[in-house]
Amino acid sequence: MNYRTFVASQSILMTASSMVFPFYLLLIRNIGDSYSQFGLAYGLFALTAALIHPIIGRLSDRIGDRSLLLLYTWGMAGVMIIVPLIETISALYILQIIMGILGAVQKTTEKTALARQTAGKHTGQKIGNYHLWTSVWGAAAVMATGYLIDFLTIGSLFYIASFLYMISAVILMRSDYILTDQMKEKPVQP
Repeated sequence: MNYRTFVASQSILMTASSMVFPFYLLLIRNIGDSYSQFGLAYGLFALTAALIHPIIGRLSDRIGDRSLLLLYTWGMAGVMIIVPLIETISALYILQIIMGILGAVQKTTEKTALARQTAGKHTGQKIGNYHLWTSVWGAAAVMATGYLIDFLTIGSLFYIASFLYMISAVILMRSDYILTDQMKEKPVQP
């Protein structure tokens, strides 16, 4: 996976995340009967992510960033399809735990991949450009969603986000083919 592929994939998944996050918060608040249930649901997400971060860090060194980013993108694509179907607080708690695990995968692997992609000259510039593009796409998604929601249902936003996560995954999957093709063209000299 090269730097441009990584930035493109992360920008698309940031678009998907930013698009649904404000509406997801409303959804989880409306499922519970009290603010304590909302707090527990959100706390389960944060606690699960905190406990999983060290494991994901070791896994990224062992199996690679690309594999974990693919787990995250395909996992979130599936989760986004399920979100509009959640009706009980217990199902929401389970979903929050799953999203906590996936959130830890993304957050940790994003950093390890970025560190591996930017080692050497112009590290600060590359990291700055990465944050520029992911933030621009995230901001655009939030603003566009504000207009889209007037024409669509909240559930449809989650399906659109699922599709965007799938596109991000396909970009990551194709990056292996790109890398393999480049290696065939330029074999390593002993």
